[in-house]
Amino acid sequence: MIERSLSAIGPHGFHRLAYCEWPGPKGAPTLVCVHGLTRNSRDFDILAQSLSARYRVVCPDMPGRGRSEWLNFSDDYSYATYLADCMALIARLDVERIDWVGTSMGGLIGMLLAALPGTPIRRMVINDVGPFVPKAGLERIGQYVGLDPSFTDLVALEKALRAAFAPFGPLTDGQWHHMAFHSSRLKPDGSYGINYDPKIGDAFKKGPIADVDLWLQWNAIKCPVLVTRGAQSDILRAEDAQLMTQRGPRAQLVEFEGIGHAPALMVEEQIAVVRDFLRG
Repeated sequence: MIERSLSAIGPHGFHRLAYCEWPGPKGAPTLVCVHGLTRNSRDFDILAQSLSARYRVVCPDMPGRGRSEWLNFSDDYSYATYLADCMALIARLDVERIDWVGTSMGGLIGMLLAALPGTPIRRMVINDVGPFVPKAGLERIGQYVGLDPSFTDLVALEKALRAAFAPFGPLTDGQWHHMAFHSSRLKPDGSYGINYDPKIGDAFKKGPIADVDLWLQWNAIKCPVLVTRGAQSDILRAEDAQLMTQRGPRAQLVEFEGIGHAPALMVEEQIAVVRDFLRG
């Protein structure tokens, strides 16, 4: 795995966008994996390592997360910025076509890109999100996104992550340690914080939270799509997931029992589903 970065442009100037790349075999097709709202590229390490036998796998940190630069204005944490950043990344990769794996926010970015005429997306996996996002799920996320807690050490931070992300499903101790390490940042006072800009939560504080409806965009998607869903998800409801198999690209749907929002894509059962779909 190689750590890289590029300069991307937003409404108030340039910012540094970091990404990880698993080069894969010579001439391999390119797969872009994009994380959820408060997460970062290193969530895909296990998936990327597995798929790099066949793919060049590229995993960006969206602005304000991971190693990417924090933005000065909270309004710039928007899908317009994320779309522009992803297109800058694809241009840097110098490929005409890509496959896409997106978890939650990363799935919404993928949907918006795939709906556009001339999209570079060839095949797409959307992990636990859909064209309708209910207010109740967003309100739950709004209760914690943007908080900036401090922890005495990584053990305490990991304990908090295990509680907050229990819906990810059963993970090994090693996977939780990995997530905690790459979710941490060292604060000036020596304590540990979560490795994201708290300003990404400002949008949840500006007014009443409402349902998100992107069915118009979903209906415009033409590429093959796989939808993976945690059977207990409150972000992708069962009825909406079923509609995704009937409308637009008529997606394939795979559900994982005992999991909420969102499947971590770290266990072999989930990785195999993604791998088999991408092989076509």
